[in-house]
Amino acid sequence: MKSRPSFPAKFNTSPPQKLVKPSSPLSWVAGGTAKQHTVASSAASGLGLDSATVRSTMVRRLAEGGIEDELVLNAMLAVERHKFLDTALANQAYEDTSLPIGFGQTISKPNVVARMIELLRHGKNLRITGKLGRVLEIGTGCGYQAALLSHVSQEVYSIERIKGLYERARENIRPMRLGNLHLLFGDGLQGYPSGAPYAGIIAAAGGENIPTEWIEQLADGGRLVAPMSVTKGSQSLVVIDKTSAGIHKTVLEPVNFVPLLSGLSE
Repeated sequence: MKSRPSFPAKFNTSPPQKLVKPSSPLSWVAGGTAKQHTVASSAASGLGLDSATVRSTMVRRLAEGGIEDELVLNAMLAVERHKFLDTALANQAYEDTSLPIGFGQTISKPNVVARMIELLRHGKNLRITGKLGRVLEIGTGCGYQAALLSHVSQEVYSIERIKGLYERARENIRPMRLGNLHLLFGDGLQGYPSGAPYAGIIAAAGGENIPTEWIEQLADGGRLVAPMSVTKGSQSLVVIDKTSAGIHKTVLEPVNFVPLLSGLSE
């Protein structure tokens, strides 16, 4: 693993953002006039699933469902989800559904991914219009969310405990030449202290508790977003804000993620 990066987690100070559950649908259309979101026009174009039009439809649905962050919407438009899936599943890539990626793991629904990244960017000391500083992702999976995070963050460390998935994610991401994204093979339960402190930490697996290592590696003013078991057999999305006054935890909507496990696996 490489040494700690040369610059710290960075924050743009601004008034606190209110933490809310998804609101009523908002009016969003690419190039529309009501509640516009400027979406990057430089997304890849082509035929079939390589077309920006297909992703634009997905992004419109996300905006109608309550996602407001322009950087998140732009990232969802720019990153081609079908390139992270087996060819047989490519025709389902832009549907709002989770899909298998092998090794007993899944790629999360687009609306869940967008929701979690938007929550991550609503930290108390972060301005939603700016990029996050350094982010740690627990559970790289196929690499899709890591690629999205690279568009909304200055630097991303993503750690995966299953070697086969780690290698697959490397193959998926290599052609994209994302210089600010670093993939690591390791035990995500331990976080990655060499890169700490982090402006944000996001997890793609849920356990009974949030590991203390994650909270210790979170910068003051940073935010952690992860699923957590709040009652037996059920998970909820949890947001943890770390401030000089202490730790504040908010429990949000129910979610369904794979379990958080320790150790390495082939």
